[in-house]
Amino acid sequence: MGRTSDANERLKDAALGLIWEESYGAVTIDDICKRADVKKGSFYYFFQSKAELAVAALEKMWEHDWKPTLDRCFSPSADPLVRIASHLEAVYHRQSAMKQKTGKVLGCPVCSVGSEVSTQEIDVCAKIRELLARKRRYYESAIRDAVAAGVIAPCDPAQKALVLAGLIEGMVSQARIMNDPEVTRGLAAMGLELLNPVQPDAAKLAAVAAATVTA
Repeated sequence: MGRTSDANERLKDAALGLIWEESYGAVTIDDICKRADVKKGSFYYFFQSKAELAVAALEKMWEHDWKPTLDRCFSPSADPLVRIASHLEAVYHRQSAMKQKTGKVLGCPVCSVGSEVSTQEIDVCAKIRELLARKRRYYESAIRDAVAAGVIAPCDPAQKALVLAGLIEGMVSQARIMNDPEVTRGLAAMGLELLNPVQPDAAKLAAVAAATVTA
Protein backbone atom coordinates (compact mmCIF):
# COMPACT_ATOMS: atom_id res chain seq x y z
CA MET A 1 0.00 0.00 0.00
CA GLY A 2 1.60 3.25 -1.15
CA ARG A 3 2.22 6.39 0.79
CA THR A 4 -0.45 8.21 -1.23
CA SER A 5 -3.15 5.79 -0.10
CA ASP A 6 -6.07 7.10 1.94
CA ALA A 7 -5.69 4.16 4.32
CA ASN A 8 -4.48 6.51 7.05
CA GLU A 9 -7.73 8.48 6.97
CA ARG A 10 -9.89 5.36 6.70
CA LEU A 11 -8.22 3.92 9.77
CA LYS A 12 -8.89 7.10 11.77
CA ASP A 13 -12.53 7.18 10.69
CA ALA A 14 -13.01 3.50 11.44
CA ALA A 15 -11.35 3.78 14.84
CA LEU A 16 -13.46 6.73 15.93
CA GLY A 17 -16.68 5.13 14.73
CA LEU A 18 -16.04 1.81 16.41
CA ILE A 19 -14.78 3.28 19.68
CA TRP A 20 -17.77 5.63 19.82
CA GLU A 21 -20.30 2.93 19.00
CA GLU A 22 -18.78 0.26 21.23
CA SER A 23 -15.90 1.00 23.61
CA TYR A 24 -12.16 1.56 23.48
CA GLY A 25 -11.36 -1.70 25.23
CA ALA A 26 -13.73 -3.83 23.18
CA VAL A 27 -12.43 -2.68 19.80
CA THR A 28 -9.39 -4.48 18.42
CA ILE A 29 -6.92 -3.53 15.72
CA ASP A 30 -8.41 -6.34 13.63
CA ASP A 31 -11.87 -4.77 14.01
CA ILE A 32 -10.55 -1.40 12.91
CA CYS A 33 -8.70 -2.83 9.92
CA LYS A 34 -11.80 -4.76 8.84
CA ARG A 35 -14.04 -1.69 8.92
CA ALA A 36 -11.41 0.46 7.21
CA ASP A 37 -10.72 -2.26 4.62
CA VAL A 38 -7.01 -1.99 5.38
CA LYS A 39 -4.56 -4.86 5.84
CA LYS A 40 -3.15 -5.24 9.31
CA GLY A 41 0.40 -4.86 8.03
CA SER A 42 -0.57 -1.48 6.59
CA PHE A 43 -1.96 -0.45 9.97
CA TYR A 44 1.51 -0.72 11.46
CA TYR A 45 2.92 1.30 8.58
CA PHE A 46 0.93 4.29 9.86
CA PHE A 47 0.53 3.64 13.59
CA GLN A 48 2.48 1.82 16.26
CA SER A 49 -0.55 1.01 18.40
CA LYS A 50 -4.28 1.37 18.86
CA ALA A 51 -3.60 4.19 21.31
CA GLU A 52 -1.61 6.16 18.75
CA LEU A 53 -4.41 5.72 16.23
CA ALA A 54 -7.01 6.79 18.80
CA VAL A 55 -5.10 10.01 19.48
CA ALA A 56 -4.95 10.77 15.74
CA ALA A 57 -8.64 9.93 15.30
CA LEU A 58 -9.68 12.20 18.15
CA GLU A 59 -7.62 15.08 16.75
CA LYS A 60 -9.22 14.58 13.34
CA MET A 61 -12.65 14.68 14.97
CA TRP A 62 -11.72 18.01 16.56
CA GLU A 63 -10.46 19.56 13.34
CA HIS A 64 -13.24 18.31 11.07
CA ASP A 65 -16.26 18.25 13.38
CA TRP A 66 -16.01 19.82 16.81
CA LYS A 67 -14.04 22.95 15.96
CA PRO A 68 -16.15 24.00 12.94
CA THR A 69 -19.33 23.38 14.93
CA LEU A 70 -18.10 25.33 17.95
CA ASP A 71 -16.86 28.17 15.75
CA ARG A 72 -20.35 28.52 14.28
CA CYS A 73 -22.16 28.35 17.62
CA PHE A 74 -19.77 30.67 19.42
CA SER A 75 -19.38 33.37 16.80
CA PRO A 76 -18.46 36.63 18.61
CA SER A 77 -21.13 38.38 16.55
CA ALA A 78 -23.87 36.49 18.40
CA ASP A 79 -25.28 37.39 21.80
CA PRO A 80 -23.24 35.47 24.40
CA LEU A 81 -26.28 33.76 25.89
CA VAL A 82 -27.48 32.73 22.43
CA ARG A 83 -24.03 31.26 21.75
CA ILE A 84 -24.29 29.04 24.80
CA ALA A 85 -27.96 28.16 24.31
CA SER A 86 -27.48 27.30 20.63
CA HIS A 87 -24.64 24.96 21.54
CA LEU A 88 -26.76 23.25 24.17
CA GLU A 89 -29.68 22.89 21.76
CA ALA A 90 -27.28 21.38 19.22
CA VAL A 91 -26.28 18.76 21.78
CA TYR A 92 -29.87 17.54 21.95
CA HIS A 93 -30.30 17.50 18.17
CA ARG A 94 -27.01 15.66 17.69
CA GLN A 95 -27.90 12.94 20.19
CA SER A 96 -31.33 12.55 18.61
CA ALA A 97 -29.82 12.27 15.13
CA MET A 98 -27.36 9.60 16.26
CA LYS A 99 -30.17 7.63 17.89
CA GLN A 100 -32.08 7.66 14.61
CA LYS A 101 -28.98 6.65 12.64
CA THR A 102 -27.56 3.92 14.86
CA GLY A 103 -30.49 2.90 17.04
CA LYS A 104 -28.76 4.00 20.21
CA VAL A 105 -27.59 7.15 21.96
CA LEU A 106 -23.82 7.31 21.61
CA GLY A 107 -23.11 10.17 23.99
CA CYS A 108 -19.75 11.92 23.71
CA PRO A 109 -16.83 9.88 22.35
CA VAL A 110 -14.30 11.94 24.30
CA CYS A 111 -16.04 11.56 27.66
CA SER A 112 -16.87 7.90 27.03
CA VAL A 113 -13.29 6.98 26.18
CA GLY A 114 -11.89 9.20 28.91
CA SER A 115 -14.00 7.65 31.63
CA GLU A 116 -13.19 4.17 30.35
CA VAL A 117 -9.41 4.33 30.04
CA SER A 118 -8.83 6.81 32.88
CA THR A 119 -5.08 6.71 33.54
CA GLN A 120 -4.47 3.43 31.71
CA GLU A 121 -3.61 5.00 28.37
CA ILE A 122 -1.47 8.04 29.10
CA ASP A 123 -1.36 9.47 25.58
CA VAL A 124 -5.08 8.95 24.94
CA CYS A 125 -5.99 10.55 28.26
CA ALA A 126 -3.71 13.50 27.56
CA LYS A 127 -5.44 14.10 24.21
CA ILE A 128 -8.88 13.84 25.83
CA ARG A 129 -7.96 16.38 28.51
CA GLU A 130 -6.61 18.67 25.80
CA LEU A 131 -9.80 18.49 23.73
CA LEU A 132 -12.04 19.10 26.74
CA ALA A 133 -9.94 22.11 27.70
CA ARG A 134 -10.21 23.50 24.17
CA LYS A 135 -13.99 23.17 24.30
CA ARG A 136 -14.20 24.85 27.71
CA ARG A 137 -12.39 27.88 26.32
CA TYR A 138 -15.35 28.52 24.04
CA TYR A 139 -17.66 28.43 27.06
CA GLU A 140 -15.32 30.66 29.02
CA SER A 141 -15.18 33.28 26.28
CA ALA A 142 -18.97 33.47 26.00
CA ILE A 143 -19.37 33.66 29.78
CA ARG A 144 -16.77 36.41 30.02
CA ASP A 145 -18.64 38.37 27.33
CA ALA A 146 -21.94 37.80 29.13
CA VAL A 147 -20.47 39.16 32.38
CA ALA A 148 -19.08 42.18 30.54
CA ALA A 149 -22.48 42.80 28.95
CA GLY A 150 -24.14 42.60 32.37
CA VAL A 151 -26.51 39.78 31.42
CA ILE A 152 -25.20 37.33 33.99
CA ALA A 153 -23.95 37.95 37.50
CA PRO A 154 -20.20 38.53 38.00
CA CYS A 155 -18.30 35.26 38.31
CA ASP A 156 -15.03 33.53 37.53
CA PRO A 157 -15.55 32.64 33.83
CA ALA A 158 -13.08 29.74 33.93
CA GLN A 159 -14.74 28.18 36.97
CA LYS A 160 -18.22 28.72 35.60
CA ALA A 161 -17.17 27.16 32.27
CA LEU A 162 -15.95 24.10 34.17
CA VAL A 163 -19.31 23.79 35.93
CA LEU A 164 -21.19 24.23 32.64
CA ALA A 165 -19.04 21.55 31.02
CA GLY A 166 -19.82 19.24 33.93
CA LEU A 167 -23.55 19.76 33.40
CA ILE A 168 -23.28 19.03 29.68
CA GLU A 169 -21.06 15.98 30.04
CA GLY A 170 -23.20 14.61 32.85
CA MET A 171 -26.47 14.98 30.97
CA VAL A 172 -25.02 13.50 27.78
CA SER A 173 -23.69 10.55 29.77
CA GLN A 174 -27.13 10.08 31.33
CA ALA A 175 -28.69 10.12 27.86
CA ARG A 176 -26.33 7.34 26.81
CA ILE A 177 -27.03 5.29 29.93
CA MET A 178 -30.79 5.68 29.48
CA ASN A 179 -30.49 5.36 25.68
CA ASP A 180 -32.83 8.32 25.47
CA PRO A 181 -31.87 11.64 23.81
CA GLU A 182 -34.86 13.30 25.47
CA VAL A 183 -32.76 13.47 28.64
CA THR A 184 -30.89 16.36 27.00
CA ARG A 185 -33.93 18.19 25.63
CA GLY A 186 -33.98 20.78 28.44
CA LEU A 187 -30.22 21.31 28.46
CA ALA A 188 -30.36 24.88 27.12
CA ALA A 189 -32.69 26.02 29.88
CA MET A 190 -30.63 24.22 32.54
CA GLY A 191 -27.40 25.72 31.27
CA LEU A 192 -28.73 29.25 31.18
CA GLU A 193 -30.20 28.91 34.68
CA LEU A 194 -26.83 27.69 35.94
CA LEU A 195 -25.21 30.88 34.62
CA ASN A 196 -27.36 32.95 37.00
CA PRO A 197 -28.74 35.45 34.48
CA VAL A 198 -29.46 38.96 35.74
CA GLN A 199 -32.65 38.96 33.68
CA PRO A 200 -34.18 35.45 33.63
CA ASP A 201 -36.63 36.46 30.89
CA ALA A 202 -33.73 37.42 28.64
CA ALA A 203 -32.22 34.00 29.20
CA LYS A 204 -35.48 32.34 28.21
CA LEU A 205 -35.59 34.41 25.04
CA ALA A 206 -32.01 33.38 24.27
CA ALA A 207 -32.97 29.72 24.60
CA VAL A 208 -35.95 30.20 22.29
CA ALA A 209 -33.77 32.01 19.74
CA ALA A 210 -31.17 29.26 19.88
CA ALA A 211 -33.80 26.56 19.44
CA THR A 212 -35.05 28.36 16.35
CA VAL A 213 -31.55 28.58 14.91
CA THR A 214 -30.69 24.90 15.50
CA ALA A 215 -34.07 23.38 14.63
